[in-house]
Amino acid sequence: MSLDSSFLHRAGCWFLASGIVEPSGGVARYRHIEQKRNLPVSTEITGYAVSTFSYLYRRTGEQKYLDASVHCAQFLTRQAWNPDLQTFPFETAPGSPAYFFDCGIIVRGILSVYRLTHDREILNIAQQAGRTMARDFLTPAAIHPVIALPSREPLPYEKRWSREPGCFLLKSAMAWKNLGMELYWRTALKQALTNDPPFLPGAAEPEKIMDRLHAYCYYLEGLLAEPGCPECAAALRIGIPRTAGYLHEIAPQFARSDVYAQLLRIRFYADAFGIQPMDRVAAEQEAAAIASFQYTTNNSALNGGFCFGRRAGHFLPFVNPVSSAFSLQALDLWSQYCDGKFKPDLDALI
Repeated sequence: MSLDSSFLHRAGCWFLASGIVEPSGGVARYRHIEQKRNLPVSTEITGYAVSTFSYLYRRTGEQKYLDASVHCAQFLTRQAWNPDLQTFPFETAPGSPAYFFDCGIIVRGILSVYRLTHDREILNIAQQAGRTMARDFLTPAAIHPVIALPSREPLPYEKRWSREPGCFLLKSAMAWKNLGMELYWRTALKQALTNDPPFLPGAAEPEKIMDRLHAYCYYLEGLLAEPGCPECAAALRIGIPRTAGYLHEIAPQFARSDVYAQLLRIRFYADAFGIQPMDRVAAEQEAAAIASFQYTTNNSALNGGFCFGRRAGHFLPFVNPVSSAFSLQALDLWSQYCDGKFKPDLDALI
């Protein structure tokens, strides 16, 4: 499958011109199309946007992307960061809790800027946040997903994947590996491998299984950080076709663009690391599915962004920064792969 090479430019323009990034540098969770409004700013989503702008700068060399990455990173380090508690709340509103997952995504995002700017302020906060993630969330048995602030008490677990411990937290634990905090990373990896088998399907309803695939792909992404580990490689060799099987079975009813994009990105790295050879036919089908979610319209609030998903073949009314970030990167990596130019760089994985 050949791609229209404008997809990356149009996706970058959506991030810059759609209004999803507020003047403060904070990024809205998503845009509700029917209601013509953005949801409130999310620190986690801002972290993803920082990583995305850094990636776009590295791929294009265009200064506007570096400027946007720095601007969003400064929102996180100067407005969202709570220096007294040394953590990133879920939102900047008083009383907001803190999520382990969000903190890890933010740390990985601001580290992507540090690699470009060598700004010590960013590195210092990333290091403080990494230590705080261990202090507040990590236990020998599990990682608490959410804590109350300012008490730092773990909130009761709930029967939904984002509010209970699970293997998906390994994606954010990669922040510890990025920071050289190896002991914390090893603890998280061991816990994730233990939590893997029961995570899927984890629900009876197809739509809930699709949502859990999104989380399960976070786990598979985290495993890529240890390509030489036989246990991690074995889990990837099982997890990739397992994810693809559920995705393609459920997609006619409900499909998320981010799951397609996450799965395709994992395929590239697993192939490059010698873990699992590329299934070229499946990858081509997944790339085509991802491309079909990108908006082409005169509406600047939508054009170039990627829809969150489809239900029974119809777009859902959400254009989503995370879906757009994963999708633009997956399609860009597909282009690189087809040209024989893909080189695995986990620091660049949004």
